[in-house]
Amino acid sequence: MLKNYINGEWCTSSATNYLDVINPATAEVLGTVPLSPGTEVDRAAIAAADAFTTWRRIPPTERVQYLFKLKNLLEEHFDELARTITLECGKTLAESKGEMRRAIENVEVACGIPILMQGDYLEDVARGIDEFTIRQPVGVTAIIAPFNFPGMIPFWFMPYALACGNTTIIKPSEKVPLTMQKIFYLLEQTGLPKGVINLVNGAKEVVDAILDHPIIRAISFVGSTPIAKYVYSRAAANGKRAQCQGGAKNPIIVLPDADLETTIKITADSAFGCAGQRCLAASLAVTVGEARETFTEAISEVAQTRIVGYGLDEKVHMGPVITRESQTRIEGLIQKGIDEGATVLVDGRHPNISGYEQGNFIKPTILQNVNPKSEIARTEIFGPVLGLIHLNTIDDAIALVNSSEWGNMACLFTTSGAAARKFRYEADAGNIGINIGVAAPMAFFPFSGWKASFFGDLHGQGRHAVEFFTQTKVVVERWPKDWSRQF
Repeated sequence: MLKNYINGEWCTSSATNYLDVINPATAEVLGTVPLSPGTEVDRAAIAAADAFTTWRRIPPTERVQYLFKLKNLLEEHFDELARTITLECGKTLAESKGEMRRAIENVEVACGIPILMQGDYLEDVARGIDEFTIRQPVGVTAIIAPFNFPGMIPFWFMPYALACGNTTIIKPSEKVPLTMQKIFYLLEQTGLPKGVINLVNGAKEVVDAILDHPIIRAISFVGSTPIAKYVYSRAAANGKRAQCQGGAKNPIIVLPDADLETTIKITADSAFGCAGQRCLAASLAVTVGEARETFTEAISEVAQTRIVGYGLDEKVHMGPVITRESQTRIEGLIQKGIDEGATVLVDGRHPNISGYEQGNFIKPTILQNVNPKSEIARTEIFGPVLGLIHLNTIDDAIALVNSSEWGNMACLFTTSGAAARKFRYEADAGNIGINIGVAAPMAFFPFSGWKASFFGDLHGQGRHAVEFFTQTKVVVERWPKDWSRQF
């Protein structure tokens, strides 16, 4: 039975409902997570508010010392955490290690908060008057995390929130709560003051309690677009600032001059890595002109030879999807694409994975001749499915990118600098890749996103995170020379 962590103590939830945490490859029950009631959010919020009054007064140079300790603990337990991600999320061990490396990088960047949090100063804005801005923490913050990156995504926000002087509540996905449970045991070892960081397990009731609680000032969320829109609108209605990362339908554009071998490898890794369950997965490959024939044949061959199985097996390239419901939904969308006129080049439905027959497996799937106006071309599948579209010019491809409601990522494969510049200048997406299949920003850059892929104005990571977790105060002051004579 998993526990909550409130005010520096591990607490047994008063929940009456629980969920089993299931290994998606083996169907093994890994643990039981409580669906906590909203009253436990209230306990965490009060504890965080009490802790905030002291935590914000600790100098930033001292606050980051806890993050230095956390970085070292994460390194010491790196393999254990990666294995836990694989067990509960299903991705390969190599993918889990990559996830934890990105988490640690965000801790490292947040350790620079004494510089990142600095304000601005200008003397003599008028005679004898100086003006400056300072950044102060916003107060109690909350992070609502998704299932697909249980180790990394909370770290887009949490280290910056703490370094800036805020206190925080984390709600991990109820599908994958084990990784964050272990990370909190490490956070406890850093010696953070009670109430500075709290963990509440649960589902929608916990989310709604977070969104409605008057003490909580800022919300960070990653998930599907419908839920992101819900979280953003409800948070805003309650006067909170919010950053809500939603879904995507990411296209990659392949020009005739692209290096085929590199393009194929990168595209396959993007479309099928993490079983397609990431918001930066390539889901549409758009071939331009003569690129169609060679790309189509090569990507089909790679998809057919990709090894699918249990993520702890070093030979495996791709693991299962998260739940049986996800598997059924993805298979239904593949059929939807067929019904709309697409052709199945590689069909990954109903695979037989020897020894793991109870797992939620789908092999890489490729749909050819996808109609750009079809539902399958617009719907986020969130699985290892790549749709192929052919267009005549780069202008047609850019028009397709820009007509989409989504705007998380768009990538171009080419050896032409002029084409690359045109694409990055004109494509309406927040993360642009040039000969890159997963344009995931490093921790010192914001994880951008546009249109229906993001609600808010400040993203996770880097300076955007610092700005989100601080509020600016403008001070205008005058000190007359004869001030003492007035008393």
